[in-house]
Amino acid sequence: MARDLIGRYVWIVDTLNRYEKLSRKELNKLWIRSHISDGEPLPERTFYHYRRSIEKNFNIEIACDKQGNYYIENDGLGRNKAFTNWMLDSYAVSSALKESNAPTDRVEVEDVPSAREFLPLVIDAIQNSNKISITYAGFNRSRAEKDIVFRPYFVKRYKQRWYMIGMKEKDKGIRTYALDRVREMKILAESFTMPDDFDPERLFGNIVGVTTSEAPVREVRIQTTPTQAKYFRALPLHKSQQEQLHDNYSIFTYRLKLNYELAHELLALGPSIKVLDPPELRAMVVTELRDTLSQYENSPTPDQENESS
Repeated sequence: MARDLIGRYVWIVDTLNRYEKLSRKELNKLWIRSHISDGEPLPERTFYHYRRSIEKNFNIEIACDKQGNYYIENDGLGRNKAFTNWMLDSYAVSSALKESNAPTDRVEVEDVPSAREFLPLVIDAIQNSNKISITYAGFNRSRAEKDIVFRPYFVKRYKQRWYMIGMKEKDKGIRTYALDRVREMKILAESFTMPDDFDPERLFGNIVGVTTSEAPVREVRIQTTPTQAKYFRALPLHKSQQEQLHDNYSIFTYRLKLNYELAHELLALGPSIKVLDPPELRAMVVTELRDTLSQYENSPTPDQENESS
């Protein structure tokens, strides 16, 4: 899809989402006033094609009531709400900056490595079910691995990094590759068939981060301060989050598999949280804390070593 087409699709979804219901005439007036139209009306035939493309590419259904008003079908929006919200948020920010002409030195943003270079290629390969070949410089390897043939099933963004998940052709295993560690990528002519039983929700539905696990789902209980509880309410650690509110603290419960990212998410919150269950997660956190503390208690700094020599 061309970039300007995506912008038009998102504008239609965002506008209907904000106004809830609009007739063709009302939508057309807003279209003409928007920066995306160049002052030209939106022909009915073009709107029809955009409407079908939005449904096909984003699983968002634009319905029409008996009075001729268009609206976003709630169950359609909910099929992939996180993606839809991300798409709308990205468009809203882009539109606000374009229309306000804000000075670039007054807007600070975080960089997302590799998004411009490799993400479009991966999405194109996913859309057309093409295998790709990559050179990958993993952190745990001294040399980059070349000519990896990979079947990209889907992409996932976590902690300002994009990852692609799929099957490595050589060993037929499911792998996760960070796009910022990819050094070369090319789309191959050979296609693949997505497995019928492959479900991203089953793979990552009970995971924090990108490290997959065959471990069982556990009940995770975390005690938080009242202030930290407010942050969890505004931005849940995971979609399974449930809260038990007490006078001076809250207990949050999750259904999760234990992995590296979960432990480090919790460690980053410091004394504002305490892991209650399961014991294995408590042990992971305590071990990391002890190892970190020993770095300061038992090891002199380089300056201290130089002074003693």
